[in-house]
Amino acid sequence: MPLTPTKKIWMDGEIVNWEDAQVHVLTHTLHYGTGAFEGIRAYKTDRGPAVFRLREHIVRLFNSAKIFMIEVPFTVDELVEATKEMVRVNDMGDGCYIRPLVYLGYGEMGLNPLPCPVRVAIAVWPWGAYLGDEGLENGITLKVSSWVRHDPNAMPTAAKGVGMYVNSSLAKVEALKSGYDEAVLLASDGQVSECTGENLFVVRGGVIYTPHSSDAGALEGITQDSVITIANDLGYEVRQGTILRTDLYLADEAFLTGTAAEVVPVRAVDDRIVGEGRRGPMTTEIQRTYFSAVRGELPQYEHWLDRVDS
Repeated sequence: MPLTPTKKIWMDGEIVNWEDAQVHVLTHTLHYGTGAFEGIRAYKTDRGPAVFRLREHIVRLFNSAKIFMIEVPFTVDELVEATKEMVRVNDMGDGCYIRPLVYLGYGEMGLNPLPCPVRVAIAVWPWGAYLGDEGLENGITLKVSSWVRHDPNAMPTAAKGVGMYVNSSLAKVEALKSGYDEAVLLASDGQVSECTGENLFVVRGGVIYTPHSSDAGALEGITQDSVITIANDLGYEVRQGTILRTDLYLADEAFLTGTAAEVVPVRAVDDRIVGEGRRGPMTTEIQRTYFSAVRGELPQYEHWLDRVDS
């Protein structure tokens, strides 16, 4: 999806013009991929823009940095406030996507990252439905990728690491070039892990299943956690555990969750129609509730919103 420039970007405590937010070509992360990032969304509400589960995202950013032994030179509170400031100064009242990034800067080369300066940036921009409005309404197609999700003992899958997403990009390109919308990555033992940037849910016999992140090598999703809560509140049973690719083929319904993707139904996997080949009733109710929650329409989920203007 094309990137629409906004006015300002936060870099290391300073607000700079979009076009001036640049780094040196010898920036360490550019060469070796050591860094952490987050994807966050702000939504339009009747009380101004609100960032969805902002603090949880920033805490996960710090946890990812900790795994990589990167000491972030700001506090969680400082980055929470900086994020809200970026939404304000860029006039993102209709909502936006937010990208905090912790990376290693210029001044050191080689595989030892420890002496490198730690840099932090936060950018915001308008971004529509990641997998398309059509996908939100009518569902998308998935392909089980030939690329395998990182083994947790090869790469720390609990971290949202910069270089780790080469794995996702390879799977995404393979799926797109094969005529599908998105890819499913399996763990090294063959169980379903996640999609390239989304967690996965299947519905069978009225029960919702999702892979257990620590077992399947998937990133623990904040949207995934939100949807589990919503599903339980709606009276649905959710179980976390092992899912096989055949469970995808035989599902009554399936859907993806993620900050960028939000809640997206799946209509087919590897050319097998899922359920009736359209958004199912449980997916529809969860999706509708999720969008109401992020837009501040449901008081029981107000604690998930960081009001920018408050």
